[in-house]
Amino acid sequence: MDEKGGTAVCPGSYDPVTLGHLDIIARAAHVFDRVVVGVVDHPVRKKKTVFTAEERVVFLESELEDLGNVQVKAFDTLLVDFARQNGAKAIVKGLRAISDFEYEFEMNQLNRKMAPDIESLYLFSAPEFTFLSSSGVKELATFGADLTGMVPPSVAVRLQEALGRPRTGKIT
Repeated sequence: MDEKGGTAVCPGSYDPVTLGHLDIIARAAHVFDRVVVGVVDHPVRKKKTVFTAEERVVFLESELEDLGNVQVKAFDTLLVDFARQNGAKAIVKGLRAISDFEYEFEMNQLNRKMAPDIESLYLFSAPEFTFLSSSGVKELATFGADLTGMVPPSVAVRLQEALGRPRTGKIT
């Protein structure tokens, strides 16, 4: 595909950003002239985030700095409003499994009702990332697991600091 077109938004909580997220964003950047990564400030589906929106923006900017057509912004509005504010003609999200599809199908219908002029496009996760979720990574970090190949190294360090708990070696 040689031609790209327009602006797309890649929304998410990115708490934390995973290598799967970065793969979807990079792939979208090859299709669109401009990609705005939208970091949801206060996600509705999550009770509390580990990192502030500002921290998540910094993590993403650091990892995406080589992609000249990608910009990272926090937002706290409806996704379609954020897309319009950024001149996006598409919302791009990744799909890993059937459970993702069910949720995204519903969100697509709601977004389409509010903004029929903005398309929702879905990219299937690369095989090595189909198991990868932010919630799974957080659980692993809580128990001190090696997060290599799941999140960027700087994110792994911060997750261990924020969530890691000392190991006692005892089973109770």
